[in-house]
Amino acid sequence: MSSLVSNSISEEIWQAILNRDSKFDGKIFYGVHSTGIYCRPTCPSRKPNRRQVSVFPSPSEAEAQGFRPCKRCHPQNIIAPNPARDKVLAACRYIETKSEGIPTLAELSAQVEMSPCHLQRVFKKIVGVTPLQYGTARRTELLKQHLHQGEDIASALYEVGYGSSSRLYEKAPEQLGMTPAAYKRRGRGEEIRYTTVNSPLGYLLVAATARGLCNVQLGETVAELEDRLLQEFCHASLRRADDELQEWCSALVDYLSGMPLPQLPCDVKATAFQLRVWQALREIPIGTTRSYSNIACLIGQPTAVRAVARACATNPIALIVPCHRVVPSSGGVGGYRWGVARKQALLELEKQYANARDE
Repeated sequence: MSSLVSNSISEEIWQAILNRDSKFDGKIFYGVHSTGIYCRPTCPSRKPNRRQVSVFPSPSEAEAQGFRPCKRCHPQNIIAPNPARDKVLAACRYIETKSEGIPTLAELSAQVEMSPCHLQRVFKKIVGVTPLQYGTARRTELLKQHLHQGEDIASALYEVGYGSSSRLYEKAPEQLGMTPAAYKRRGRGEEIRYTTVNSPLGYLLVAATARGLCNVQLGETVAELEDRLLQEFCHASLRRADDELQEWCSALVDYLSGMPLPQLPCDVKATAFQLRVWQALREIPIGTTRSYSNIACLIGQPTAVRAVARACATNPIALIVPCHRVVPSSGGVGGYRWGVARKQALLELEKQYANARDE
């Protein structure tokens, strides 16, 4: 089998990825271009966007195309029989079929014939979250899909298993980052101004609402950055505003040239967890780094290391929230949404700035 670009994936293979079909485990591997990571078809991570996916027959071919192995499903390793893993995967599939609500731990354990305590323990070890957290994330993802498709809020919330609108709105800030009505609009009615400029680390895009910066990206081309902005704010009115954003843009370019970064107003939509992580990142002194586990401990959730990594990867305002200052505890600089070379350059720049300041 040769590698396939996303729009050439057969329906059978795409359904195998969506359904995490174990029959295809070891036969195909899929890479997600937006993350640079490749997985097994049975990986419990969030389902990818089909347009971002390429399929490979082996780990070596995926890595030859620049993809890194997933740290959840370890696609580079040969799979040994693992009955516990198979039962956890079966529990995931069962949760996904229960549209009327999230099944209880007792119901799940009976379904897969495993004691509740043991299921809870191995489920979290393999998937990274508890069955309840997995079900909640799954339901939130479905809600987002319904709202994106234009469905009214009342229909969408009952379709994905919320018993009442009050329960949805109670959890909305944590799960959606805003109210369901605001999420459904996804920028509709909002004017977002943006500009792009060349910088010491490639092209820089700066976008802002009337309240502050909502998007800061680094990339290879202006077209790439504009396309990402359009995807993020697909219903907003986007307007290029080079002169209006010149002051903020210049501050960021000056920062990449070794100058201090002033406080800039921001307007980002995020979950409560993301905001806690990002605030912890902003408190890391310039010229120093912290590990993902350090940040998890700082926010009072020492077991949420993977969730911290995800919050770093989804940071929408590069440089302002310095996710580049977080590195693996095992060594090295780790990954970076805007490229490892940029991360290394940023860390070196900040170290030089800190040393010069302290002299």
